[in-house]
Amino acid sequence: MPNALLQEWSTPFQIAPFDQISDADFEPALEKALAAHKAETDAIADAPKAPDFANTIEALEAAGRDLDRVLSVFFTVAGADSNPAREELQRKFSPMLSAHFSEISGNKRLFARVAAVWEQRDTLELTDEQARVLMLTHRGFVRAGAALTGQADERMKEIKARLAVLGTGFTQNLLADEREWFMPLEEDDLDGLPGFVVDAARAAGVEKGSDGPVVTLSRSLIVPFLQFSPRRDLRKKAFQAWAARGANGGDTDNRAIAAEILRLREERARLLGYESFAAYKLETEMAKTPDAVRDLLMQVWAPARAQAEADAQILTAMMQADGINDALAPWDWRYYAEKRRSAEHDLDEAALKPYFQLDRMIEASFACASRLFGLEFRALDVPLYHPDCRAWDVTRNGKHIAVFIGDYFARGSKRSGAWCSAMRSQARFPDVQRPVVINVCNFAKGDPALLSYDDARTLFHEFGHALHQMLSDVTYESVSGTSVARDFVELPSQLYEHWLEVPEVLREYATHAETGEPMPAEMLEKVLGAANFDMGFQTVEYVASALVDLEFHDGSAPADPMQKQREILDDLGMPPAITMRHATPHFAHVFAGDGYSSGYYSYMWSEVMDADAFAAFEEAGSAFDAEKAASLEKHILSAGGSRDAAELYTAFRGRLPGVEALLKGRGLATG
Repeated sequence: MPNALLQEWSTPFQIAPFDQISDADFEPALEKALAAHKAETDAIADAPKAPDFANTIEALEAAGRDLDRVLSVFFTVAGADSNPAREELQRKFSPMLSAHFSEISGNKRLFARVAAVWEQRDTLELTDEQARVLMLTHRGFVRAGAALTGQADERMKEIKARLAVLGTGFTQNLLADEREWFMPLEEDDLDGLPGFVVDAARAAGVEKGSDGPVVTLSRSLIVPFLQFSPRRDLRKKAFQAWAARGANGGDTDNRAIAAEILRLREERARLLGYESFAAYKLETEMAKTPDAVRDLLMQVWAPARAQAEADAQILTAMMQADGINDALAPWDWRYYAEKRRSAEHDLDEAALKPYFQLDRMIEASFACASRLFGLEFRALDVPLYHPDCRAWDVTRNGKHIAVFIGDYFARGSKRSGAWCSAMRSQARFPDVQRPVVINVCNFAKGDPALLSYDDARTLFHEFGHALHQMLSDVTYESVSGTSVARDFVELPSQLYEHWLEVPEVLREYATHAETGEPMPAEMLEKVLGAANFDMGFQTVEYVASALVDLEFHDGSAPADPMQKQREILDDLGMPPAITMRHATPHFAHVFAGDGYSSGYYSYMWSEVMDADAFAAFEEAGSAFDAEKAASLEKHILSAGGSRDAAELYTAFRGRLPGVEALLKGRGLATG
């Protein structure tokens, strides 16, 4: 039987034929695709004609289509629906892929041709996008070590290969810890829990094969358990297991892996002539330097910590009023913060949650995209990789724009968190291709599935990333969609969250799961009024993580990252009842790969822009102002990485923003 991964796909919109692909297909398909890509790049390197943009840069853009197709399918299922066979393939593929791309980036003949085109750039009459692609291609080769020779060149290849193995190991260890731990609950342990938490715990028990309800380490279950369970002993047990992911000793412990990753990253940066990995990594971002990142984070840290410390005093008093004469602990914060929110804002999460049905929130995210950008969504009946997945044909004025896939529910085979990826990116070269975009979340199952307000924000956030991919309108795939600076990539996603807060959107789509009635005006007012509730806590746990990430990479790698983490937090004066959002052993953003290493700050860098960008709509008098929506699409969503990020934002807003909009948006502004 032919390997479906290597055939032309006759499916609607050439979506991967998941029902024809087996795990046994991946390895032979990858081997053939790697060989084909190597042959293509060797042919470019050895081309007899003098190097020019078409036979070198465009040829590189066109190469590797089979490889892209194989990897897009594999990494989709490996992240969202893993199994032992796929985990073993990941471990096997990581060094293979590292060696393959190291060989290409280290191909001296190929780099010589790229460098020759770069030297001619002023005489080539390139379009702005072509000039950008040339710059990025040349810079990518240099930063990958193409200019290194001899022992340094060989060492760079070894470092890349080892980092690939370590990143895969870190991810799989974390998945194992999250998958294997759960806490059975007796019936009386459910006392005080809202119905939606009980339902989620029972559904999790079925998934785990337990006789009764359980708490797992899925954020969509453990966070509401920590918010509502009056049992301090159970909250402590659950929180400590959540905090200990990747640090439980044995085969799944990530602490030694993190230390080795940091050492190798430092060595990699120094081989390339940088004083630190942070200096290397940030050179290509909007921030440019570690000092610029530190300055932003510290401007936010001081008011956030002050707010958190004031909140801690209130929560401690509430706890002591309950007869608990103890210091406020991390497993207490969410419980007493929820009680305080209920008291101060008269908001009952159990009463609120039925208004945030998953299906209605999906409709809301689509409806906003329709009003802003003219997009329409039609359900597709196609085989996907898991029964939970759904697909839509995205059109505008009757023309196909993209395929959107949603995979929303938590399961043991899926890594934690939420993400967006393109199984196929938009491009017009060498052929026109429309994107296939997927959002993956980890919401608790239910009938109907109900979201927290935070879950609903996550859904809008990931759909903002999807819009960045779907509305992309560039020629070359290397600058398509979210192929932008890391501290710019979160702008569209965080900006889109604002439309969830638009009153008319909530009035229409926040309807009760049982009665179908819209959210009462009084409740709506309370929801929006509580938007900044507990923002000191949320900001402190995030900024602490971002600062630890930065300090890990700015200077010599720490011999003991856990000790270094403690020192950094002590120097910051970390409130004792708050922990980092992502402690080192489960900080997948930073250690599962290089994506967010030295870059976890980027969510906040982007938030400086998203607060300012949404203000443009408010200044125009409507969240759906047609002129602002068209400008947002033209200058940001459709442009991908075809121009410098600062240039794109300035084209939309007329200037770059300061931190004031962020502090105001988080309710942390003083004076």
